Amino acid sequence: MKLLQSWLLLLKVIVVLGSLWILSLRSRSTASWDPIYIARYSWLEYRDADGGPEKVCNCSAILQGEREALEQAKLLTITKDFQNSIHIPDEYYINATQDCWKFKVSRKYFAVPLSKEEEEFPLAYSMVVHHKVQNFERLLRAIYAPQNIYCVHVDKKSEPSVFSAIQAITSCFPNVFMVSQTVSVVYAGWNRVQADLNCMADLYNASTKWKYFINLCGQDFPLKTNLEIVRMLHSLKGGNSLESEKLPEQKKWRVTNGHEIVDGRMQETGKTKEPPPFNLPIMSGNAYIVVNRGYIRSVLKDNRILTLMEWAKDTYSPDEILWATIQRMSGVPGSTRPNRKYDMTDINSIVRLVKWQLHEGSQDSPEAVYPECQGSHIRDICVYGAGDLQWMLAQHHLFANKFDTDSDPIAIYCLEKYLRQRALSQLHYVH
Repeated sequence: MKLLQSWLLLLKVIVVLGSLWILSLRSRSTASWDPIYIARYSWLEYRDADGGPEKVCNCSAILQGEREALEQAKLLTITKDFQNSIHIPDEYYINATQDCWKFKVSRKYFAVPLSKEEEEFPLAYSMVVHHKVQNFERLLRAIYAPQNIYCVHVDKKSEPSVFSAIQAITSCFPNVFMVSQTVSVVYAGWNRVQADLNCMADLYNASTKWKYFINLCGQDFPLKTNLEIVRMLHSLKGGNSLESEKLPEQKKWRVTNGHEIVDGRMQETGKTKEPPPFNLPIMSGNAYIVVNRGYIRSVLKDNRILTLMEWAKDTYSPDEILWATIQRMSGVPGSTRPNRKYDMTDINSIVRLVKWQLHEGSQDSPEAVYPECQGSHIRDICVYGAGDLQWMLAQHHLFANKFDTDSDPIAIYCLEKYLRQRALSQLHYVH
C-alpha cells in the first residue's frame, strides 16, 4: 500500500512539473526574441565536443592568419584519411530527418528569431543546387532563421539521392520548401534564369511579409550573421544591390547573336538578334542579386520586363545581363538610372565575393583586385581555402563563392563556427 502511495505521489509531481514546463514554454513564445531566453541555451554554440574531424584545427588562429595554424590546416586537407572522414553520404540526411526534432536539435538550428529587429525584417531566399547535399545543408543551417522563407530548386538532372536528401531536409521546416516547378539547368542557358524565376514566383505568392530577396547557389556561404544582413539591407533604404555596368565590347556577341541548347550545351544559331525592346540599354552583371520585394513584383508582372525576358531567352548567359538591365529601368522599385555614374561593380555591391583568377595578384601588384587564392581554382574561380578567411571577413559582402567541403572543409568549419559565435554574442546588444 505504501509503495502504491509513493508511486501516486511521484506521478502527481511529474504531472505538476510537466504542466509548469509547458506553461513556461508558452510564456516564452510570446517573447521569443528575448535574448535572455535564448542565451540560456548554450547548446546553440558550435563546440569541439560536437565531434567532426575538423575540430583538431585552431579556428581562432586560422582567422587571425597565423602561419602555423594555416599550414596545419592545409596539410590536413590533403590527407587521405581526413578526406575520407569528412564525407557525409546523401543517405545520412534521408535517415537523420526521419526524426525532424532530433535532427534540428542535433544540428543546432535556431528555433526562434534572435531579435525583434530580425523578426520584423524577414528575408526570402532562392537556393539553386544540383549536388553536394553536405554543402547545401551547412549553407541552410548558416542562414536559417524561422522568420525567413526559403525556396530550394534542385536541378532536374541531379542524382535521385540528392533530390531525396534535400527534400527530406526541407520537409523538416515549415518555412523551407521545394520549388513548385523544376527545370534542367544548362550552363549559360535561359533555364538558369528560369530556376530563379520559379522560386521568385513561389516566394512572392507564399508570403507578403518578406522585405528582400537574395538568391544563392549550393557553394555560397554567408560572411555575415542574419542580424548583420538585416542591418545592411536596412541601410539600403529600399534600394537594391547588384552588379550593373555598361556591357563591355568583348561581351556584345552574347546579345547580338542568337543561341540555343544543343546536346546540353549552348551554341550559336547563326541568326542575328533583333535589337532589345524599348531601346533598352543592355547592362552587364551576374546571376546573384539582393533586391527588394517591389523589384520581384516588377519581374513577375511588369509587361516591359516580360517582353525583355522573351527577347533574352536566346542570348548567351542571360543571367549576366537580365537582372543588371532591369536594375536600370525606370519605375522598378530600388532601380537606378542607366547613366554610367550609377554603374556598380561586383566589388562595390554587397551581394557576393568572388575571386577571379585573372584579377588575383600579390599585395604589391597595382593591377590586382584581390590577393591570391589560398585554395584551388575551378573554371578560373577560387575555391576558398582556410587561408582566405582573414581577408574575406574584412570585406563588406554578405556572401562569398565558392566553398567546397571536398576541397577545404576547414574553411567552412571555421567560418560557420565564427558566425555562430558572433550571432550569439550579438544577443547582448540587440535591445
